[in-house]
Parts: sequence; C-alpha cells; structure tokens
Amino acid sequence: VQLQASGGGLVQAGGSLKLSCVASGHTISADKISWFRQAPRKERNFVAGIGRTGTTTYTEAVKGRFTISRDNAKNTVYLQMNSLEPEDTAIYYCAVSPTTQSWYASNYREPANYDYWGQGTLVTVSS
Repeated sequence: VQLQASGGGLVQAGGSLKLSCVASGHTISADKISWFRQAPRKERNFVAGIGRTGTTTYTEAVKGRFTISRDNAKNTVYLQMNSLEPEDTAIYYCAVSPTTQSWYASNYREPANYDYWGQGTLVTVSS
C-alpha cells in the first residue's frame, strides 16, 4: 500500500490550500483515514479523520477552518484548509486504518491505530 500526499506549499496567513492523499495498491473505501501534522521539534498530532460512512472528527484548533472529505471512486482523501494561520505550519501526513471496528473520536487521534502512512507534504503559512 502506498499513500501519496500532495498539495502543500507556501501560503500567506488567511489563505487556503487543499491537500490530497491518493492510495495505490489498496482500496480505501471502507477504511478510516486521517490527517496528522508535525511541526518542527514537536510531536505528530491529529488534525482530522473520516470514517467509512463519511463521519468526520476534527481537532479543536481546526474546527470551522478545515474540511476532510473522501472520493472513493478516486481512492483519494482531501483536506481543505481555509483561513490558514502561521500555527498551521507543519508537515501533513495522511494515515489509513483498514479496521472494521467502530471507532470513537479518541481512536482517530492515536497514531498507533493506523497501518499505513503517506510521506508527508509541507505546509508553510507566513504571517
């Protein structure tokens, strides 16, 4: 399974970016998928997650600004990021869990629950 994340870049505060995560070698239509981010010298943190039926969960810091979505026909998950802030600067990673078990929101937040990770895409927000 390979996850290819893209869409990162340099943007001014208040701007928008849309990240994509394309899966190959595995169909993600039934999977739980999330985006995490890791800022310099900080640990990797949960950003947003989406379940098989489209149920979503977000970390408080991005609620109302970020939207996670999926296109199963394209085997792709997206993260639309609006009203970006310098604090959003980080490498963004997509992660996939094929588990069929039901998850609480807390389950999405744990990196150890994911089997596959993308290589990351850098988002830099200037002030």
